[in-house]
Amino acid sequence: MRILVVLEHDERGLRLASRCALTLAREAAACSDGELELLVMGYEIGFVAQEAAAYAPVYCADLPGLQHCTADRAAKVIADAARDCGAGLVMGASTSWGKDCVGRAGGLLGGAMATDVTACAMRDGILAWRRAMFAGGVGAWIALEGDPLIVTVLPSAFDPAEPGGEAGEVTQMEVEEATLPNQIRFESAGTKSGGRPDVTEAAIVVSGGRAIRNSDDYERLIGGLADQMGAGTGSSRALVDAGITPNELQVGQTGKIVAPDLYLAIGISGAVQHLAGMKNSKVVAAINSDPEAPIFEFADYGLVGDAYEIIPELIATLSDDG
Repeated sequence: MRILVVLEHDERGLRLASRCALTLAREAAACSDGELELLVMGYEIGFVAQEAAAYAPVYCADLPGLQHCTADRAAKVIADAARDCGAGLVMGASTSWGKDCVGRAGGLLGGAMATDVTACAMRDGILAWRRAMFAGGVGAWIALEGDPLIVTVLPSAFDPAEPGGEAGEVTQMEVEEATLPNQIRFESAGTKSGGRPDVTEAAIVVSGGRAIRNSDDYERLIGGLADQMGAGTGSSRALVDAGITPNELQVGQTGKIVAPDLYLAIGISGAVQHLAGMKNSKVVAAINSDPEAPIFEFADYGLVGDAYEIIPELIATLSDDG
């Protein structure tokens, strides 16, 4: 079986989530005697294609119309690549982009799809998948019936893949720009404040919850502490709903899924929907004024206190140490 893995990048290199998806793709290939092939798309992405080739042979769709790759265009390229290489399985990361674009490609290809997959295994001669459901509270093994199979991988469940041995070949995919859909128009892309690392790729994430009263306080406390630690910043849904933080910072069941080395939850109660987005963090530390907050049952380290008093002290201490 041919396995096509759709890789995401930031025009400078592969995203961590895609390298994590590659880990499961390798396991699926080993279980099914499959052959891996990779797909990258964009404009002037030769460097990205060469980086990807360290893992497996690469299809590269490189043209101006894919510079700001909207979901409708990406889905068509993915579906065309899957048909061209005869893929029986198409895989990508369960990121916002992956769910949108790989999911749309699945609609074009038909077959059957599973999202948020955390493992695979051969069972009675069938490639079975384990996926998270009910905010990660339940894991179930499923079998997909269809052709091709479409799978998105929960990145936080895997370590990123490392390059293999001999580099694979890069094949330029022939794409006629005039045939690409043009129903979605790119307007702009948000930028991360302060040059902080993306919350899904940061080794340390500092997240704020309902205890933070406004945007200025969020930037001063959560952002200030994150800057001292070289961390990314996250947020609970409560702050997003209140307009205090942008949607792209939300961690949780309906937000980003993260698995940093350290997750620092400040003023976050610990609702199951939030835990679904960060429960695979290696170490969780929590600060909350409520000693009965559910987050303390999940955290490795906890401190009961007022974030408005504790965080400035932490920032000052880290600043002095620096």
